Amino acid sequence: MINEQIRDREIRLIGEDGAQLGIVATKEAMRMAEEAGLDLVKIAPTAKPPVCKIVDYGKFKYEQIRKEKEAKKKQRVIEIKEIRLSPNIDTNDLNTKINAAKKFLSKGDKVKVTLRFRGREIAHMNNSKHILDDFAKSLSDISVVEKAPKVEGRSMTMFLTEKR
Repeated sequence: MINEQIRDREIRLIGEDGAQLGIVATKEAMRMAEEAGLDLVKIAPTAKPPVCKIVDYGKFKYEQIRKEKEAKKKQRVIEIKEIRLSPNIDTNDLNTKINAAKKFLSKGDKVKVTLRFRGREIAHMNNSKHILDDFAKSLSDISVVEKAPKVEGRSMTMFLTEKR
């Protein structure tokens, strides 16, 4: 809200140089802003009383947009990469999957390791948990288990994240 849109009786006013001017009537604050040739902008509408500042509105808006863009640049979207295993996987195949997981973890992604059971393999589900444990143990130097192995339907899943 700017200038005439501010309907509060009293506001806490901040001057153009950033100095606290105290609690002032809105009409008095409007007059001060006009004398300076600037706008009265409501910064914190939820505060009691609301906080307003005397600034150039165009410049204020530009600064806000620039700060938002800067914050967006520093964000990083964490993706979840999935690695599927089967209960009768060979050691070399497992090592290949471990190397792929290392690559994903080094990029900062989370890794979902899924052990899928097909047909009669589901009868030996409890004997296959060691595969996920070995997988986590071989990556323990660079990763940490975020979610322990858990059975969901015909598969067992575990999540790994990079060590901080």
